[in-house]
Amino acid sequence: MSTAEDTAGADMQPWAEVTPDAARRLLIAAVEAFAERGYHATTTRDIAGRAGMSPAALYIHYKTKEELLHRISRIGHEKALDILRTAAQGEGSATERLADAVSSFVGWHAGGRTTARVVQYELDSLGPDARAEIVALRHQCDAEVRGIIEDGVAAGDFDVPDVPGTTIAVLSLCVDVARWFNVNGPRTPDEVGALYADLVLRMVGAKK
Repeated sequence: MSTAEDTAGADMQPWAEVTPDAARRLLIAAVEAFAERGYHATTTRDIAGRAGMSPAALYIHYKTKEELLHRISRIGHEKALDILRTAAQGEGSATERLADAVSSFVGWHAGGRTTARVVQYELDSLGPDARAEIVALRHQCDAEVRGIIEDGVAAGDFDVPDVPGTTIAVLSLCVDVARWFNVNGPRTPDEVGALYADLVLRMVGAKK
């Protein structure tokens, strides 16, 4: 898997929504640098150098380093929301939809672990306005998972005394995959997704 594929979450056309090509190359370089060194330790010169461009060229496409992080975070969170919403709105029981949501969400965090680490762990590096936008997207992600769990409880399929707390636990479990997943490890992203889906169904007391 190429770095570009990894940073995009293994999409067929990594970061295809970012144009022109120079802006896309800079964004990929920023993801790599932020994941490796952290946002605050990364300079615009570092990013431009990774992209094979001059520091001055970066400012043609991005006014600040924070604008790069904001765009990475927004695209990443919109992708995460799409994954969860697609599962939540799918056909099938709450058990099936929760398993689909978790396996897909975990698979994205494992397959796109470089991007996911930046998206999930650099939130506090954003300024107030950008941070508020990303927090709103996170709340929407929470709502999709919470809705599935509420459906399962209402149908008598899940035994969950604390739905909000369980929602946080489920999402935290999924997100943490980006921190430890190793492409050279014993499991593929799909295998980890299947494992975590089973664990979460046990967590919510899903009926067989």
